[in-house]
Amino acid sequence: MQIDFHHATTYVAARLAGFDPADADIIAYAAQYVDDATSAGAIHFDNKAMYQRISSAHKMLDKRNAEALANHLVWIPFHFLPGNAGMAADQNPDGAFIEKIICTPDSPIAREMVRQAIVEKEKPYGLQRLGVAMHVYADTWAHQGFAGVLHPVNEVENAKETGKSGGFSKKLSTILNDFLDDAIPPLGHGRALTFPDMPFLKWRYKNYQGVEIVRDNTALFCEAANHLCMAMQRYIAGDADADVPGMDAGDRQKIEDLFLSTTKDDGEKRHAVWIKAIKSGAFSFGGETIAYAGKGKGSWKEQALGTNFDLPVHTFKEKFMQSNWKRFHDAVQAHRLHVVHDLLPKYGICAA
Repeated sequence: MQIDFHHATTYVAARLAGFDPADADIIAYAAQYVDDATSAGAIHFDNKAMYQRISSAHKMLDKRNAEALANHLVWIPFHFLPGNAGMAADQNPDGAFIEKIICTPDSPIAREMVRQAIVEKEKPYGLQRLGVAMHVYADTWAHQGFAGVLHPVNEVENAKETGKSGGFSKKLSTILNDFLDDAIPPLGHGRALTFPDMPFLKWRYKNYQGVEIVRDNTALFCEAANHLCMAMQRYIAGDADADVPGMDAGDRQKIEDLFLSTTKDDGEKRHAVWIKAIKSGAFSFGGETIAYAGKGKGSWKEQALGTNFDLPVHTFKEKFMQSNWKRFHDAVQAHRLHVVHDLLPKYGICAA
């Protein structure tokens, strides 16, 4: 998924779940910032304080994508959560270990990940942690069938658009055939380019086993949005098992309409349409103005450090300790520690 879902749709889901605009803004920003926090390393301050951060994403052309350890530490916990074929912790899918690594929508692993964010809601970084979890949870729908490692299991063949979105200047099959076979390594859904992340697409392809996979992205994205809303309703209730209603029919229909009608392959352009719809009062919570600055003026990093650049030494200010940027990085470290060292081993998965 891209910024239109991870920021705008997540904001809508948070508001429909019952969060106030300020908290929904934090959750939605954190959800999108998972894709934008590509830098790692120590921050040095002039009072000799230090802060260590990790990255939660690599750019697609990042040389770290060729490093198995880097993939295990970024793509697996933050973008392609292993699904254990949707099985419980004491079960194993047929075949090789790689079958356990393939991402599966709303798997028991994914639900346990969300549960942990609810259990730890009182942490200072609770809302940011929830935003991170919502990013990973949503991606289990879009990234299903793919794994966050370099492996033939991510092969894509004979992909064809089955709908008539008009979202691309060239036919989908032509675009895929131009790029697929040799230019892009089989990491995640790289061989399918961004098509799993396009909310308006209906398409099909043959996977590594030669099995034809039929994908209706709109239906998957709508299902994901409602599950995000339900997860956040349980967060507010402080009960991971609470019986919650999810979105009402009117809001769900508006979300589907926006997915289907915003047929642009540029995620930023789709995001702009969503921002305009939210401002116009398209949803039941009324008109609201939201924005996202992942870097530069107004970004969480700029607010925390006074600059978007990594300087040799930063001036320490007390507000840094309560900043959204620090709390986001606290959250991604807590998330990765739980997923890699507690959650996945429970399912027999050693990821790093």
